Amino acid sequence: MSPADLVTIAIAGILAAAIIAWRGRLRGLLMRLAGSMPWSMAVLAMLPVALRLALLARFPAPDPAVSDDFSYVLLADTLRHLRLANPVHPMHAFFETFFVLQEPSYSSIFPIGQGAAIAIGWTLFGHPWAGVLLPIAALSAGCYWMLRGWTTPGWAFVGGVLAAIQFGPLSQWTNSYWGGGVSAFAGCLVFGAAARLRERYSRRVSCLLGLGLFLQMLTRPLESLFLAAGALLFLGWRKQRIPAVFIVAALAITAVHNRAVTGSWVELPYQSSRHQYGVPAAFVFETSPTPHRELTREQQLNYEAQSAVHGGDGETAESYLARLGFRLRYYRFFFLPPLYLALPFIAPALRERRFQLAVATIALFVLGTNFYPYFYSHYVAAATCLFVLMAVTGLARLTRLNEAAGAVLVAACLAHFVFWYGLHVLSSRAYSAELRQFETWDAINQGDPEGRLAVRRRLTEAPGRQLVFVRYWPRHTFSEWVHNAADIDSSRIVWARDRGPDENRRLIEYYAGRGVWLLEPDARPPRLAPYALDGR
Repeated sequence: MSPADLVTIAIAGILAAAIIAWRGRLRGLLMRLAGSMPWSMAVLAMLPVALRLALLARFPAPDPAVSDDFSYVLLADTLRHLRLANPVHPMHAFFETFFVLQEPSYSSIFPIGQGAAIAIGWTLFGHPWAGVLLPIAALSAGCYWMLRGWTTPGWAFVGGVLAAIQFGPLSQWTNSYWGGGVSAFAGCLVFGAAARLRERYSRRVSCLLGLGLFLQMLTRPLESLFLAAGALLFLGWRKQRIPAVFIVAALAITAVHNRAVTGSWVELPYQSSRHQYGVPAAFVFETSPTPHRELTREQQLNYEAQSAVHGGDGETAESYLARLGFRLRYYRFFFLPPLYLALPFIAPALRERRFQLAVATIALFVLGTNFYPYFYSHYVAAATCLFVLMAVTGLARLTRLNEAAGAVLVAACLAHFVFWYGLHVLSSRAYSAELRQFETWDAINQGDPEGRLAVRRRLTEAPGRQLVFVRYWPRHTFSEWVHNAADIDSSRIVWARDRGPDENRRLIEYYAGRGVWLLEPDARPPRLAPYALDGR
């Protein structure tokens, strides 16, 4: 047991004692707030955002750090220019990078939904990260609304709080541009509406279900099939009159986006990337037999599993099951550790048809996404509210059996978050750094391990516009530095691949008047120096 565990247990004990001692007052306060849907949703929407903003002094807004981040920001930047795709650059060979098409258009390979959310937040608040925070706020409030269709207002509010602290200030979804919040909010709309429509038809609720499917189709097209199938499981083949306009609108937007990016109404940008580059089907193994030192542990495990499964013999039942067993560990992302003790208590609820359908829907997401050779939590984000439902249902059943035990588990959840969040508040203390090493799911930005910020700072301080040639060493893998804005030529800093002295001279002439640099990111720290005209 680590020192962090001991401190967390101590905090949980104090909180549990307080909850038990003041349970009457706390229950009354909770019921008054939880009973007001507008107030509850407003509080829960603000909670994760306020908690993350409170850390800005020590942990600034995250910069794009991996290729997925840069590609989503490129998509948002493209939309902010009021276009769906960018024209092919005449020197596009210098700008080849992961998850970005250069032909038949210069565009992100990702669906439009997450990019649109980032673009909206960027436009309203002046920073792309705002487009990440807004869906997280919607997720916390949406979990409460969804749970109101399943349980009491009090437990629905508890579920909203659990969502806010689990997927809020310290979460990967909040501290990267990969997404998760939009798809998770879509799931809240669909499963909250489905629970209500099982009781009685409502045009307004039916439209909310349609809106959820619309958001999912634009954000995670493949997984939208699982979400739609889950909705059908809940509603059966009854004529619930779900407005087809939402489905048609999503298909139309997708087709128009496809046409602008790939030249085909039906070929997704992601498919075009696979056809042109084979990425992400191959990723890094053909260039290096060992994982690159800069890969995260999660990336290493994903790539190792992919390599083992696709070693040339194709998919087999054994490899499918092996991958499924390997991936189950990642579903810890959706539960605070104390909630593992509550999950067994959902068993009595499984006698109800609606809870059987909830579990079946989770299984549908788990088994369906297992056919894909990689896995990240946002692939199944639409099922997030169902995971929260399972946790809240277990807590509620346990509390009926033993009120003190329920209070202890709720206190343990709060203590877990208070402890880790507190370590970030006190991040300048030596003991904070020592203890944070035991946190497994912390995704908040920690300094500048790759040296990107230092390089960018030096370039920003240089007068005028800059051109940076990126030269990788022979065994470099995957960690990409060549990423550019939607309008490359107007950018203050242009990043380009080193293609040798003769080719580089062409780009230097194209960008005449810019300061020219050579970056070697595989040096430690990355080496940035003025570019010699002879290319050395």
